Amino acid sequence: MHKSIITAAAAVGLLAAQPTAAFAAERTNPFMAPYGTPYDIPPFDRITYDDYLPALRQGVAEYRQEIDAITRNRAMPDFDNTILAFEQAGKLLNRVMLVFSSLDETDNTPEMTAISEVAYPLVSQTTDEVMMNDALFQRVKQVYDRRNDMNLASDQKRAVEELYKKFVRSGALLSADKKEQLKKINTELTDLYLKFNKNLLAATNEYTLEVTDGKRLGGIPASNVAAAAEEAKARGKKGWVFTLHAPSRLPLLQYADDRDLRRDMYQAYINLASQGKNDNKPVINKILQARSAKAKLLGYPDFAAYMTENVMARTTDNAEQLLLKIWEPAVKRVHEEVAEMQALADKQGAGITIEPWDYYYYAEKVRKDKYDLNEDEVRAYFPLENVRKGIFSMAERLYGVKFTEMPDAPKYNEEVKVYDVTDAKTGEHVAVFMTDYFPRASKRQGAWMSEFQGSFVDPDGTSARPIVYNVGNFSKPTADTPSLLTLDEVETMFHEFGHGLHGMLTRARLRSQAGTNVDRDFVELPSQITEHWAMEPELLKAYARHYKTGEVIPDALIKKLEAASTHNQGFTTTELVGAALLDLQWGKLNPEGKDVDVAGFEKEVAEKLGMPSQVQFRYRSPYFRHIFGSDGYASGYYTYLWAEVLDTDGFELFKEKGVFDPATAKSFKENVLEMGGSVDPMDLYVKFRGRQPNVDALLRNRGLYVEPTDSDKNTKISQPGGK
Repeated sequence: MHKSIITAAAAVGLLAAQPTAAFAAERTNPFMAPYGTPYDIPPFDRITYDDYLPALRQGVAEYRQEIDAITRNRAMPDFDNTILAFEQAGKLLNRVMLVFSSLDETDNTPEMTAISEVAYPLVSQTTDEVMMNDALFQRVKQVYDRRNDMNLASDQKRAVEELYKKFVRSGALLSADKKEQLKKINTELTDLYLKFNKNLLAATNEYTLEVTDGKRLGGIPASNVAAAAEEAKARGKKGWVFTLHAPSRLPLLQYADDRDLRRDMYQAYINLASQGKNDNKPVINKILQARSAKAKLLGYPDFAAYMTENVMARTTDNAEQLLLKIWEPAVKRVHEEVAEMQALADKQGAGITIEPWDYYYYAEKVRKDKYDLNEDEVRAYFPLENVRKGIFSMAERLYGVKFTEMPDAPKYNEEVKVYDVTDAKTGEHVAVFMTDYFPRASKRQGAWMSEFQGSFVDPDGTSARPIVYNVGNFSKPTADTPSLLTLDEVETMFHEFGHGLHGMLTRARLRSQAGTNVDRDFVELPSQITEHWAMEPELLKAYARHYKTGEVIPDALIKKLEAASTHNQGFTTTELVGAALLDLQWGKLNPEGKDVDVAGFEKEVAEKLGMPSQVQFRYRSPYFRHIFGSDGYASGYYTYLWAEVLDTDGFELFKEKGVFDPATAKSFKENVLEMGGSVDPMDLYVKFRGRQPNVDALLRNRGLYVEPTDSDKNTKISQPGGK
């Protein structure tokens, strides 16, 4: 993207003005004409800041016209003239927002922020306008009421039911005055999410931990020290600079012998976006109040009830019951882990009591002591490019797809790589896949998958294949070493690739059902089951090679990895389950217009749960972007664990049959990856697995399993009504 077209100071000006006549005569807005690129990849090099809002406004206008055409159609409402027509509406609007929202997260600038402050509210308002359009809803309702008599295919019938439910949940049944109230709430929430994310990005980028005395860096791997030196140089500083980005923060917490250094970094992280001009606590309070008002307006007791009704869990109680089954054994293991750490610290004469900023450090010390496993040594076998080859090899062996780099394809950043995904046997084009793996100041933290183009097959033969991308914030290469991934980063890379496969391999016909358009607590199944292959010996021997010597990872090291696979799972599970339970408690809260002491509420939840003092929630609320940066995982962070029950149970079938068993892989591909949301998710799982799942597989995988009592032996995840 050309970022020199417009200056930051002029950004506000573009929000109210179209390009000048002379400029418009010289070029065509790329969004408003065929891209003319391989597989319709967005022409990033031709898109300027000036292009977004004009195209967006045109997209909104066209969308309104298309909706108006549906409502003015005098023919009896049916699937094609109402449901399918609705799915096909808004192509330009969708085209613009897929690009803008993606780049707003990966290459955010002051100009992008200025545009976002107009774009997102406009889209939110337009969505509300459409979803509360009574004439449109009445047509959808007529199809819904007759769905059993219309000879619909199963995916069409499900699409009708899901769309009707979406309208109702969006306020279609509300009176006119209450619809206006809901629109105001939705607009307010959109603005608040923007504010939350803006504060978080700014707070993350503003913090640095500067070190000028090299003696304080003892224990930190040389590659991380080199990266800190390069960070200091880039900032015009002397010595070393560490940041809150995970590739900088985590190695310091895990390896730094200087306890004060660890404490300073830990305290900075858990207080992220909690003070000063980037304080997110006031934003959280406004979000809570708006969400509570929205839930009550729609007839729900609280926001958590509203959110969980629409996914596999169906109720907040079902979600909490699952979490509490995992919580107790996880906390028990934490106490055991802390006792081991304390014993080791005492043995070494440290003269300390284990505190939260000691956990990563002593967990690594215990792992080395118990398993003779040093992760810095292990990382040498996981250069990023080797791991990339590993995920591609896995996909080809399991699902028969091949990845070929497209070096000349359009890309939105020079660090991006683009691949043509084809059927390994026929050569048929399957998808485009992009990767963007390294942190930069303009990119938000974390890792995720999304798409620049969805997939569909229309009745007239018109179709599209997906353009999917993975984003990460992994350890960057230095002047002396390539990017060497930690074990956590390797698993994250496999995880996001699993989401990518879900998006790339979809064969669902309808846009609303393709790829990852599934229930939130089912969407993590493909990603999390894919993680299991990362440490499978058969695949490790194919991709894990020493970055200097090319040596294949030795069997002795693989055995150590297997022995240590459940190490520190008490901590990992407790911080995850704790965050999921905190999220649900926020969702159940009705603040009634009163501000909540955010830190006090977190403390109260932790005390009620009996959370060990050495463990913090995986995300504290001011930087819990999953639940306060959008509605995405709000009252739904538990879905990672819900899906883990499915993925661990499902992978046990692969282990039983063989991790690359063709029949099992074919079944998973056809029943899960290809089907998207065209079938009820539990039905898809049962068709793949042969039965419903239970929680025991998760506990076994995390090393937390204890023999159940008679009353617990048949506990399963299920939906109301016996499904």
